[in-house]
Amino acid sequence: MVMAQRGPRGQQTAGKPRLSAEDWADAALTAISEGGLAAVAVEPLAVRLGATKGSFYWHFANRDALIEAALERWAQTETEATITELETEPDPERRLRRLFSKAMAAAAQDPLEVSLLATADDPRVRSALERVTLRRISYVARLFGELGFPEAEARHRGLLAYSTYLGHTQLAHAVPSALPSSDALRHYLETVLHPLLRRD
Repeated sequence: MVMAQRGPRGQQTAGKPRLSAEDWADAALTAISEGGLAAVAVEPLAVRLGATKGSFYWHFANRDALIEAALERWAQTETEATITELETEPDPERRLRRLFSKAMAAAAQDPLEVSLLATADDPRVRSALERVTLRRISYVARLFGELGFPEAEARHRGLLAYSTYLGHTQLAHAVPSALPSSDALRHYLETVLHPLLRRD
């Protein structure tokens, strides 16, 4: 939900980076964000990374294995790592506000999730989207539960919050002019969160 930095982090060997499987997965995610699933091709990725195809085959049997690894990498960096970071904040309302603010800001910067949603007819992408979406909704619902909402109501509010995030993400890339400017974004987010946090 929150954009991570993607780029080579491999160990240095003879002046050149030794690429890891994660580096290839990150490059694949960047390609998906730029051109969809069809943009994941070994040779262009090797050129982008300054590597050989041999480096790719050291880590992956084929393109399908790379796509699977990239989708797993996306789930880890954009969801699990974000949750781990948020859990350092003991107050659930602050956690929720921080998550909402960071996720909305990141949505406008990184087209990756829009690209993944556009290729949801691919079984691998569909499976990853389902797993990540359910995990995210479950986490947000848990935060509402920690705020004192009954389980069913917490789930309902978690779904509403996530639907808002997805709508914001789509608009940020399809019709960015429909969204408030950066100066008005904080007020906009507060307007969205207020009814979700309100206890009737």
